[in-house]
Amino acid sequence: MHIPTSFSAVRSPRWLSTILSEAYLYWRFTRYDISATVIPGLLFALAAWHNVQPDWDALPGLLGWGTIYFGLYCITFCISNQLAGEVEDRHNKPDRPLLSGFVTRRGAWLRWIVSMALFTLVGWQLGVLEWTLLWQVTLTLHNLGGFARHYWLKNLSMTFGAIAQLAAAWQMVRPLTPAAWLWILVPAITLLSNASLQDLRDIEGDRLNQRRTLPIVFGVNFTRWFVAVAFVLLALLSHFALFLPAGLNAGVLLLDLFLAGLCLVIAGRVLLLRTTAADHVSYMLYTYWYCFVLAAAIVAL
Repeated sequence: MHIPTSFSAVRSPRWLSTILSEAYLYWRFTRYDISATVIPGLLFALAAWHNVQPDWDALPGLLGWGTIYFGLYCITFCISNQLAGEVEDRHNKPDRPLLSGFVTRRGAWLRWIVSMALFTLVGWQLGVLEWTLLWQVTLTLHNLGGFARHYWLKNLSMTFGAIAQLAAAWQMVRPLTPAAWLWILVPAITLLSNASLQDLRDIEGDRLNQRRTLPIVFGVNFTRWFVAVAFVLLALLSHFALFLPAGLNAGVLLLDLFLAGLCLVIAGRVLLLRTTAADHVSYMLYTYWYCFVLAAAIVAL
């Protein structure tokens, strides 16, 4: 009988340790962004699957491939964003992998290149290559091309990113329709204004990184009122553009009221709770609104 030389060798083979280490590193890179990338992508893919005669046999494959695709959508952005933003992260997010020494810059660059290649391959396999390429160009310009330094280009990049995300989610299941495009464009276009909520929590780091965000250019008080009004208008826009055309049955009306209430809560928080921690919570609530509105598409479409 062969007796292992160490108990740890039995419990943690080298290949398993490598996989677990990479999974933990992925989590460290992406943990603040999963609610804005992987979850909404899967929810809108489920809306497409549910839209016409759901094929239950296809559901496990959709969830598996969708998780892989949107996981790559997320990690390609996060690694390049953190490679470009170390100065800012030293002030705002010092626990990120590069600053905490969990990975070297060379290791991060290598993982980004591999992730971009895999993302292209998976996008081609799923028949959504055009949206994959759109996101790759957008995230490269945003993170490495300087677009993130100006509020207008930053928010425009997020808009194109949402279009690439949601169009891919629908198209990997079935062809895009006018109704699907409406549910893609309304959440995406509102990022041009509402995404500036993110900048309220990162002002000092943005100054260190020489970014021209909305609060730095126009002032914090103006930005808070601008964002608050934008969320009130978002409640009205989603009602008239998304839920009213779907027909206000009990389920749709409940979702409409819930999402409108969430918009009003965010607007109130932005005006009344003026701390970095509160702004972070408000931004996370916005990412939850984004997820919930796409979950609502499962019922409404």
